Amino acid sequence: MEELALEIKQMIIDTLNLEEIAVHEIESEAPLFGDGLGLDSIDALELGLAVKNRYGVVLSAESEEMRQHFYSVATLAAFILTQRKLGA
Repeated sequence: MEELALEIKQMIIDTLNLEEIAVHEIESEAPLFGDGLGLDSIDALELGLAVKNRYGVVLSAESEEMRQHFYSVATLAAFILTQRKLGA
């Protein structure tokens, strides 16, 4: 799962044009939104689309459960792994 977490961190940097942040500076357990990485709702939409395109994971922006999956890099990686297993 560590490799997937690194991929997700790089995807966040690339998708959201966060060139000033290095992969190692994003903590896997830190919140992506608010006080953590500081992403906002527009970032969430862009990130959701990137996850869908890269990993083929179908997302629902209105779902409270989805917000939990996008809490941190670690929770997002776990969600993607679960979806991959379900799709296999």
